[in-house]
Amino acid sequence: MSTPRRFFVEHGLENSLEVFLEGEEFTHAKAVLRVEEGTEIVILDGSGKEYSAIVSKIEKHRLLAHITGVNAGEREPKTEIYLLCGLLKGDKTELVVQKATELGASKIGVFNSEYCSAYINDNKLERLNKVAREAAKQCLRSRAPRVEYFSSLEGALKSAKNFKNKLFACEFFKDGGMPNGLNGETAVVVGSEGGFSEKEFGLAQSLGFTGVTLGKRILRAETAAITMCALAAYALGELE
Repeated sequence: MSTPRRFFVEHGLENSLEVFLEGEEFTHAKAVLRVEEGTEIVILDGSGKEYSAIVSKIEKHRLLAHITGVNAGEREPKTEIYLLCGLLKGDKTELVVQKATELGASKIGVFNSEYCSAYINDNKLERLNKVAREAAKQCLRSRAPRVEYFSSLEGALKSAKNFKNKLFACEFFKDGGMPNGLNGETAVVVGSEGGFSEKEFGLAQSLGFTGVTLGKRILRAETAAITMCALAAYALGELE
């Protein structure tokens, strides 16, 4: 038996008996997945809960589903992982968002820095959040990480001020990789294709970040971002 299709709504569903599915999620359900009345689906409201539902009515621009049960999602990470990544060219940032979501990132921030040559607008940012939602549904998560944009590296770094572990990857740091015995909320930072300057590394250190290396080979920026997420998830026991 196939897994019921999953859809996000933008409002909480606590104590709800029915829910309307509208907008892009409705269009995807009707035009792409061919959902029909009587189909069992799962509705996600971002709370970490999963609402089982049966489609009871399909209208022109929305469908109505009757909620039949609710359960706590079982695939969300126990420890928060926050990925901060420099903006990448082309669709590479989308790849990073997709894989970071699959690896359990709870938050994702993208930023401009000294050697960054990519740009972003509101449409691209919404596209990144759509990628996160689709990835969350595909890997059966019950939450999608929110993707935020920071116009400066400093702003991005300061957004992680309350995290217990703050790790900053750069190719000229040679003294150590992922710390042993990592535990607690963890923020990881990776640069764009141009990497970071020593001044930026100094800024990160002044804000409580510890430098880490990803080995002797120079990784592509998207590879480095995905690797940092995977290493942090593994060190925190999220891949067990």
